[in-house]
Parts: sequence; C-alpha cells; structure tokens
Amino acid sequence: MHRISVAGTALATAVLATLVAGCKEQGMAGAGHSRARPEARQSAGAPAHATPAPRPHRTWHKPSYKPRRTHRPVPPRRAAPPAPAAVIAFGTSGERVRELQARLRRLGLFDRNPTGYFGTVTRSSVQAYQRAHGLAATGSVDSRTWNSLRTATKRPTRDELYPPTANPLAKPDPRCMTGRVLCISKTSRTLAWMINGKVVSAMDVRFGSQYTPTREGLFQVDFKSRDHVSTIYHTPMPYAMFFSGGQAVHYSADFAARGYSGASHGCVNVRDKGRIAALFDQVRTGDKVVVYK
Repeated sequence: MHRISVAGTALATAVLATLVAGCKEQGMAGAGHSRARPEARQSAGAPAHATPAPRPHRTWHKPSYKPRRTHRPVPPRRAAPPAPAAVIAFGTSGERVRELQARLRRLGLFDRNPTGYFGTVTRSSVQAYQRAHGLAATGSVDSRTWNSLRTATKRPTRDELYPPTANPLAKPDPRCMTGRVLCISKTSRTLAWMINGKVVSAMDVRFGSQYTPTREGLFQVDFKSRDHVSTIYHTPMPYAMFFSGGQAVHYSADFAARGYSGASHGCVNVRDKGRIAALFDQVRTGDKVVVYK
C-alpha cells in the first residue's frame, strides 16, 4: 500500500505539472496582443534557440561650445583735411581771372584771348598746369598753384590782358613781313596793321559768304572813302579802303550788331569803329593788302 501511494503521488504530480504548463501556453495564445518586442520575434524557419540582433548603440554628443561673437568697436574715421581755399574760384570773373588766363596763355596752356571769366576751358588749363608741376589737379587755383604760376611767368602786359581781337592773331604770311601791310587772315578772322614786320594794331574781321567770297592774294589800297555808301547795295561803308575792285576794308554796323552770324558781300568787315577810324588815318594809298588763309 505504501509503494502504490508513492507511485500514485508521483503520477499525480506529473499530471498536474502538465496541466499547468498547458494552461500557460493557452493563456498566452489567447491573449489579444503581445508585449514581445518586434525585433525579438523569431522569423519563419529560424532555429528556436537563435538570439535577436543587438540594437545599435546610440550615443549623445554634447554640442561643442561656441563663444558668443562680440562686435569690436570701430574707431571713428578721421575727417579728411579741408581742401585749400581757392584764391581764384571757378565761376568767378574779374581782373585776377584775366591775369590767370594771360599767364596760362603765355605757357601755351590757354589757347584763347583772356575773357575774365573762369569757366570750364580755364579750369582744364589750370589742371594741365597742375599736372605738369606736380600739384593736385583739382582745377581750382589755391595759393600754392597761384604762387607757382606767378613764379613761372612774367607779369602780363596790357595788350596781353586786353587783346584787340577775340581770337589770337595768326602767324603772319611772309608777304606781311616787309613794308606797310594790311595783313588779313581768314583762319583767325583778324586784321593786323603791320609796318616792317611789327604789329601796330589789330582787329576782328569777317568776310563774304560762299556766294560772294572775299578774294585772296596780294593787293594794294587803290583809294579811300571816309563816308562811302555802296552803289550796288545802297548801304553805308564808313572808312572804306578799296583793294580789289569793289571789295574794301570798312566798318560794318551789321557786324557790330550780329557778329559772325552774318556775312559781307565780299568786303572785309570791321566791327570796332574806333579802331577802323584810327587805321583809316594811318593807311596810305598804295599800301599792301594781303588776304590769306
């Protein structure tokens, strides 16, 4: 009896263990969800004892410290030194401007007669002088430029300050260098009264149009008429000095009023009445007349 009870007890224990294990598997299979990690599940055909792949190890790197940028104070800029004060300023006019132009013209930097007005042409001439003498080419006449220019040139004469013609006289024709000559240049539009190669007086002149041109060549004064009136055009021709047929040197009120916008009928017009009157008194019949380009 004792042996049977032991054997029965062992058998009952084994049966109970089997029933408990079966209940656990049935409970797990019947559950609606599984808490197992996806990566721990076995794939089809994998051995029952295979271990899941390890998860990658993630490390957290602390961001490196970047110092905060700071703006360095910018030192204040030094103000540029003021430009030297102008002794003769652009846009001004007067006797000093006339002297400036006469001095520049003596150096060949100003190709006009002095006008007394400081314009763009004068400024360009000043810049040319400044560049040639190592000065700042500002075009403004400061004390340094003015002193340099006065040292480099002689004091202008009155004729240089107040030339008798608007344009510089042209180089005289060789035929003008001897005797008493009315030397008339079509290029410079000037008349120079010359005696033995020296200019005694000069004045502005204008000529005939393309339809009635003033003849060129060597002539002489045929006759003079102080209060002449044209027999063809019936216009006054004061202080007329005829040199080639009906062509003469004479005063023209139209030239004095309109300038070079008009033209003569072949005569040599003079617009300065005082100068032509003085010339009329000096010129003699038989004096040479040279008209050239």
